[in-house]
Amino acid sequence: MWALAAAGGFRGDAEPGRPHSCPRHPGARTMLPLLLLLLATAHGLKTIGYTPTLASSSLGGLITASTFTLEQPRCVFSEDPGNPVIWLVVAVPEAVGTFNDSVEPGSPERAFQSFPRNASAYMTLNTTLLNYPCPKRPGDITVLRVGSETNCAKDDTRPTCNGPLPNPGPYRVKFLSLNGSVPVAQTKWSEPITLRTAQPPGDIPAMGSGHSASMIALTSILSILFAILLAGLVAMLVFWGSDTYSGSSTFSKPEAVTVRRYNTHHVYDQPAARL
Repeated sequence: MWALAAAGGFRGDAEPGRPHSCPRHPGARTMLPLLLLLLATAHGLKTIGYTPTLASSSLGGLITASTFTLEQPRCVFSEDPGNPVIWLVVAVPEAVGTFNDSVEPGSPERAFQSFPRNASAYMTLNTTLLNYPCPKRPGDITVLRVGSETNCAKDDTRPTCNGPLPNPGPYRVKFLSLNGSVPVAQTKWSEPITLRTAQPPGDIPAMGSGHSASMIALTSILSILFAILLAGLVAMLVFWGSDTYSGSSTFSKPEAVTVRRYNTHHVYDQPAARL
């Protein structure tokens, strides 16, 4: 009987038209994600006691309507054989509890272009530990701008695009280290990150409606002083012009010239006889 079973003799356990060594298991597909998760655990997936945080508040544009800035995970991941690649995972809060670390980056379930409509998370900003040296070197920029790429946001051939985030969120992130396609280490999930919301045009106050009474009074006083100053300047120019004109007419008046008449001595020719 055991030989018959090994040879596939129990035809009732097999689907007609299928090899006897491949019996049908209705729950095989539903068990696949769990098996992948167990496989990752068997390979030694460890959780590091590090929580991703926003960058220092001294930086400008820390959170915008479509981006946010994180601190780089310096001195977080240890050197592992095979030079693993570190990815940033961005997810909606509802996906944190059921996130499957074994789904590869760039797959339809992790594509930026499908987030968050058809994909509850995406993976981007992949790099190695060479770009996260420990300790920090002087002059290094140790931040990550999430959502800074605009040229690949709608390019389906770039599923790991670091594109602008589609809405204010909130979002949660973590770093995941992969050795090939096998997850080996991960950080904790961040606290929810909510982006800024653009103010609708109808909510922007009209010009002058938000001005205080003191500002209006100051503007009026300055306008009056400017008008007085302008009037004084015009009056000064007129005065200088009239003074210059009167002075030039006084000096340009010709003086009377008196010519004294005198008689010249006439030399008469004496007759030759008198010589």
